[in-house]
This record gives sequence, C-alpha cells and structure tokens, in this order.
Amino acid sequence: MKNKKNFCIGFIGLGLIGGSIAKSIRRIFPDTQILGFDVDQTALNLALEDNTLTKTVTAIEAMYDCDYIFLCAPVHYNIAYLPILKRIIKDSCILTDVGSVKSDICAAIHEYQLDDYFIGGHPMVGSERSSYEAANDRLIENAYYFVTPSASVKKETVSAFRTFLEDLGSIPIVYSPKQHDEITAYISHIPHVIASSLVNLAASKDDKNGMLKQLAAGGFKDITRIASSNPVVWEHILLSNPQNIINGIRIFMEELEDIITAIESEDARSIYSFFDAAKNYRNAIPEHATGVIRMNYDVYLDIPDEPGSLAQVVSYIAQAGINLKNIGITHNREDDEGVLRLSFYENDAAASATTLLKELNYRVYER
Repeated sequence: MKNKKNFCIGFIGLGLIGGSIAKSIRRIFPDTQILGFDVDQTALNLALEDNTLTKTVTAIEAMYDCDYIFLCAPVHYNIAYLPILKRIIKDSCILTDVGSVKSDICAAIHEYQLDDYFIGGHPMVGSERSSYEAANDRLIENAYYFVTPSASVKKETVSAFRTFLEDLGSIPIVYSPKQHDEITAYISHIPHVIASSLVNLAASKDDKNGMLKQLAAGGFKDITRIASSNPVVWEHILLSNPQNIINGIRIFMEELEDIITAIESEDARSIYSFFDAAKNYRNAIPEHATGVIRMNYDVYLDIPDEPGSLAQVVSYIAQAGINLKNIGITHNREDDEGVLRLSFYENDAAASATTLLKELNYRVYER
C-alpha cells in the first residue's frame, strides 16, 4: 500500500466505523483517493469539509475503479448493494465489510459469486454513538481487527490486506466467519441485550417522578452504557446472528436460575462462588485492551463545593495540553468515586491527567 500511487478506496456508509477508518487512511496515506457514498448527506458534507473524502458519489456505480471498497452500512443494506457491485467492480478490487455479524453477508457474497473479491472484516471497536461526528482517526489504533476471508481469496491478497490494516495501526486476527459470529455473540451481542434488559427493568419499576432515573448512576450507569447504542443497528445484528445469540441467552438464563436457587436456599457458598468466579475472570481481562464494546477513559476526583473549583481543574488540564472530552458531576457515589468525572478520548490522556492531579494534591479515584 505504501508504495502504490493513485490508490482508490470507496466507502459505502460513513458512520462511526466507516468514518473512523476513512479518517485513519487519510492521516496515514494522505495521497489516497477516498470516495464516499451515504444516504446521510450531512455525513458526506462533514467528510468533505474535513478533507477525509476526496469526493462524494451519488451512485455506487461511480466506485468502478476502486482498489478497496468498504461496506460500512448495516448488514442488510450492504447485502442490497451487492448486485450493483457485482456489475461494476474491477477484477483486482477487494470488497470488505465492517459488520459484527458475518453469516448473512458471507451467504450473500456466495450467492452473487463475489467470493473471489471478499475479505470480511470487523474492527473490535464501538461506541454508544454511531454517527460520523463521533468518528476519529485513531479509533481502530491498537484494536483487534477480525479478518474473515472467503475460501477462494488468494493468500497473498489476504496478506496484503492484513498489512494494510497493520499500517492503519490495528491488530488483524484471522478467523472463519462461523468462529467470528460465535465469539462476538458472547462478548458483544448478548451483553447489549442484557444491558438493554436492565434498563427496561428499571424503567418498568420507576415511579411517575422518575426517581429511579435520577438515582441510576454509578455502577448501574456503567454497565448499561451500551444500551444507548443505535437500535436500528442492533435490530439488524440480532436478526443476522440469531442462533448464537439465542444459545447464549439461554445459558445466561440458566446462570440466573442457579443464583435464584442459591438465594432461595440460602446457599452462602454458591452465592460466594458466583461472585468470586466472575471477579477472578473479570480481573484477568487485560487492563487496556480495546474490545468490541468501547471502554471509557474516565478519571474521578473530589473537589470542594466552592466557586471556581471546577474551572480550576479544567484550567490545569488545559494548561498541560491534555485533550478533555467531557466533564460531569456524579451525584450517586455508590462506587466510592469522586464527585467530578473527567472523560478523555484516550487512555494515555487519562493517565497523564491522573498523574497531574495527584501531583496537585487532588484525591483521584482510579477504577
């Protein structure tokens, strides 16, 4: 890729993932031609304004000369574009996607006899936000990136695509589409279902004044954050990977039945084991790994309830050249965290802020 001139890459869909990959390409390979197609004209305009796109196209047929084409729309929309792509892509083109389910797109690729062109992909990143505005040029950096090539793609082509992803800063890992769908069901799809179920449970028990909503902070807000994800995307995902998700939910229900039985029978040992096993496995997860569910980079600290206290902290952060994403006040402190929450785009920024604030004698809570 680094030695190729006039390389052309097309993006069908410029949401969070498509937009972030396009931004990464523009940063690392500034001379690449990048074409964009999206039904959302606002996203296209923004991508033109920030120079991510070379140009926008109003029809997919305009991508006939692309070397890579990224399918970044919801999976069923991607499938609908395949007959057009079948007619227009050149023989050397690589067709890839970024979807978190592979079974449907792979079946459609086979149906339209596009196997020789297709290398499935799925960067293990995500966010509650799904728009181009949330995209950034380092989203896939140091993140695992599933590569699920069709059986008929040449090995050297797969190798070249992996090198391209490595150049973008990601960590490509090769799995079959079937293995991919099983893995993502357990670490992404089912957790999203559970998070949304917990939110719906709280909503069903809330009073007319919305008191549960007011109190739902701390741990509850953390574990249900992903319930804010785009419902259209998750409708497509659940309908595309049904059996793996159903199997996982049934196992989860069995887990719940076991803990219900333990509580009813006052089985202290089983209750302890339930939490102890989860704690040990959870603590064994790498601290700074980038997974399918995007992690937060938050720092909590105590500040006095005095005029100017908040402004002073923000000023310290700015003077140190640390990029602050957001701030918030935590009223529910059930997890023994500070009253002020500072959110950052990257772990390095959060770590730098933590060191700075400790040096300034603030009490900082690390989670």
